Formats: sequence, C-alpha cells, structure tokens
Amino acid sequence: MVVAVWIAKLFKTLALQLEQSVVKRNHQKSNIRTPSMDQGFPFHHFLKNKTNIISTKISSEKTFEQSPIGPDSFSSDEYELIQKEVLGSLRSIISPEKFNAFFKNNFYLESIFLDKIIFRVSTPFIKSTIENNYLSSIDASLEGILGKKYDINIIVGSATSSSFIKPFQPERVVVTNDPSPIKSAKTAKFTLTQNKEDLRLNAESAYIKYMNRPEVHVNHIDVSKNFDNFIIGPSNNMAFATAKAVAENPGETGKYPTLYFYSDSGLGKTHLLHAIANEINLRYPNLALCLTTGRDFLKDMIYYIQKKEIHEFQKKYTEKTDVLIIDDIHELSGKEGTQNEFFHIFNELHIKRKQLIFTSDKSPKQIDGLEDRIKTRLQWGLVIDIQRPDLETRIAILKKKANELDLYLKEDIINLIASSIKSSIRELEGSLVRLKAFSDYMKIEIDVEIVKEILKLHKSSDQEKASMDSIAKATSKQTKIPLADLKSKARNKEIARARHMAMYLSQKILGSTLKEIGKYYGNRDHTTVMHAVEKVKQDLKTDNSLSTDIVAIESQI
Repeated sequence: MVVAVWIAKLFKTLALQLEQSVVKRNHQKSNIRTPSMDQGFPFHHFLKNKTNIISTKISSEKTFEQSPIGPDSFSSDEYELIQKEVLGSLRSIISPEKFNAFFKNNFYLESIFLDKIIFRVSTPFIKSTIENNYLSSIDASLEGILGKKYDINIIVGSATSSSFIKPFQPERVVVTNDPSPIKSAKTAKFTLTQNKEDLRLNAESAYIKYMNRPEVHVNHIDVSKNFDNFIIGPSNNMAFATAKAVAENPGETGKYPTLYFYSDSGLGKTHLLHAIANEINLRYPNLALCLTTGRDFLKDMIYYIQKKEIHEFQKKYTEKTDVLIIDDIHELSGKEGTQNEFFHIFNELHIKRKQLIFTSDKSPKQIDGLEDRIKTRLQWGLVIDIQRPDLETRIAILKKKANELDLYLKEDIINLIASSIKSSIRELEGSLVRLKAFSDYMKIEIDVEIVKEILKLHKSSDQEKASMDSIAKATSKQTKIPLADLKSKARNKEIARARHMAMYLSQKILGSTLKEIGKYYGNRDHTTVMHAVEKVKQDLKTDNSLSTDIVAIESQI
C-alpha cells in the first residue's frame, strides 16, 4: 500500500510540474484566466480526480496564493502511515530497550524527496547514537517499505505532534492593501517548554557538577565522609587502619603524631582526612582542628601579609591549632616564602606533640620544588601509599554509591563498570551520577548496551582477558619468582608467598575451582589451595606490602 501511494505521488508531482509550466507560459502571453485541466496535457490519466490543484487569482486586491509543489506534498495521513510502518519495522529488529530509548517518541519522519529522506530526532545525543549504530537498520526498513534506497538525513528539533511530525508546508503568501495589525509587546504571548534536549543537558550538567564540585576550604569539613562509609580493600586497608588509630588517639597520646598519605588523584585520601576530622571532633571537641589545602594555606598567608599581620598568621597555626591537616601539600612546591613559614609552623607543632596529617599525589622525596628540610620532616612520621582499588573494592564502591543514589543496576552492569574504570574512585562514582541523571531525565531503564554507550566503555572486560597463565606470569613478574618455581614443589618462603598470591587471584578473578587451581600449580590437593587462599585473605588485612603486590599484579592482568 505504501509503495502504491509513493508511485501515485511521483506521477502527481510530474503532473503538477507540467501544469505549473503551462500556467506560467499562458500567463505571460495574456492576462486571462488560467486554462482548465481538460485543456493541454491529459492530467486525468495520472490524477484520481479532475479538480484544479493550482489556483491563481489576480485581482485589484493584489492577492496571490500558491500551493506547495514537490515530493514533500504528501498529506499528513500519508506521512503518518509511512511513519508507523518505519517504526514498526525498526521495533521488530531492535531490542525493546534501545527502541524505547532512541526511537519511541524521539524519531519522526520529516520529509521525503525523490532520492532523499529526512528524519527529525529530539536531541543531538540521539542523533549521534542513531547515526553511529542504526543507519543500516533504517535503510533496510525503508527499502522494504518504499521499495528503494534513500540518502538518510537526520536533523535535530522538537516534535510538533504527539504521534509524528507533519511535513513542512510553505506558508501561503498573501499581499493585500490592508496589512494585518502588528502585535505589540503587551499582546504577544510566549510559552516556554522543556524539550528532550533540555533534559539531556540537565543530565549532563548533573555529572559535570559532581565531577567539578568545589574543593574543601579551611575548617570546611564534610560531615558525610566518615569511616563507616569508607570502602576498605587491599589497596587502602593500611591507610584506613592508621587513619582510624590517629583519630582515636591524636597527637601526644597517639602512635603517629605525623602522618602522610600519598596516591593518584581520586583514590580516597581526602575522604580519609574528613573521616579523621569528623572522628576527632566527635571524640575530642576541646581540640582546635584546622583542615585546609596547600593552596588555601598559601592564600591565608598572603592575606595576613597584605594586612601586615604575619605574626597573627603564625599564632593561628602554632598557638591556636591542636590538629593540623593539610590536603595536597605539594601545592607549596616552588613557593619559597610559604615553605619557610610552613617549616617553622611544622617545627613548633611537632615540638608541642600536636597532630600533623598531610596528603599529596607523590611521596615527599618525589615532590619537585620542595626544600630538602621540608621533605625530611614530612618523612619523620608514617608515610603510606594508597594504591588503586582492586576489582572487588571497585564493585563494593559502585554498589554503595548506587544505593545512595537509589539507582538499580544489575550485577552484570556493576561488573562491567568496575572492570572498565580502574583509575579513580571519583570517576567510578561519577559514572553512576551520569547514569542516574540519564535514567531520571530520559525515563528509561538502564541496561548493558546503554551503559556502554553513555560511559563509552570498552566491550572487553578483565575476566575476558584474564587466564590462569596471565595471572601466573603477572605474579612471576611482580615477585621476581620464575614461573617454573611457582608450579614446582619448592616450599621456601618467597616462592610459597608468590604461589599463594597467584592461587588467590585465580579464584578471585576467574572463579576457578580449588581443584582446577591445584592441578595448574603442580597437581596440589584442593585443601592446599584452600589454605593458601584463606591465608592471603587474612594477611591482606594487616600486610601492606602484600596488598601492594596484589594490586600491582591485578593491574597487569
């Protein structure tokens, strides 16, 4: 039926073009009435009725009207019919989740030409997704419905109808001696509506706002960050245990009057600082606590210098502070005057046995532009390296954050995100903020394909790339133990430790059975493997070097 309509419209177009030519030619010869359709070309062979389609009227009123001519002159009903056929075809070949997300109430037929067809979508994101993934499906649907191939063009705009976009019709041009009244500013009315593009931008802005939230300022402690909601894993268990010990017994009564954490950005250093601050405020409300950043410390000093009250700056930190916490101490790099003031403040507080806590993205000795005397003092206390979280920790972080956001995600989606985003906890949490905003604004359920599209994730995962061999080779490389020794009967301490790590990772990452692992590592009994796995699990709670090795091996797999 649709093909027949299209063929009829093609002939109709040709007929209209010919008649327009005749009208124009006759009008140029004399200013008399337009010849009827029964004269000249036999239009009745091509059209269903003999009514005049073009009416030209010239009078003393100087009024001129002309109907549109061309392939886009299908009626609204015919456009609606083709629209439904196309969507019905796409629904049969695209999953329900994708169809609802990118086509239902988002994809409209705009115009049909002889060799080109135009569709309108509601947002640039949907346009990009369809162009990258579904053009071949649309092309196949059109060929099956209209019997030929078209150049497919997709434009972005708002829908003008709840079911379909009606074809564009040029406005009739009316020229008269009596101009229509022009509306004044008082009589003009405007209606603002929020379209799909607005919703998409809202979703994107929620993610950007989360990722670029402002840094902490002096004594601005985030009460939401505490030890209870900090996710512990092999990569950070030593840092967590030490931070909690300091919070319970700060300064003179504690074991670590100077504490220094370092790691890449977004791995939980700042969370630990706020957790310490919150715990100390709860346990020791009498202690004066100052939590700041290296940059704000510098700004604070400049402020007092401009007021010519540098002595007040010194008193603020040396006489009015019991716990000094400075995040990103590397911000003092290259600032000689600030480093000099910090040096004296550090010495004064250290002599008084006050609590000092610092963080950075590098160990003290690796910070360029920092005086050696300051590097030395930063290393007086306990220096702890926080590694990137392992797969289990990343999964736990995602589950906690999804619960906070009231975002339901299936287990395979959690695993996909955890195995794809490894560099930063902040990026992990930010990915869920993006998915939550997208789900809320687009009103769709999140599935694996949508996650891959929104977060631009790789299709492969760690589990797909990992194998018993790759784990054994990574363990051998990290521990400097030959691969043959890992599979041998040797039982010295270093070899046994490396073998236990490999067995533990084989079960954790691959889910291999105890029997399979035992067979791979020298035909060992399953009880031996069980003992090795449990030993590693227990040692990870207290052995920081073991945690570091485990994380390093995982990152190579």
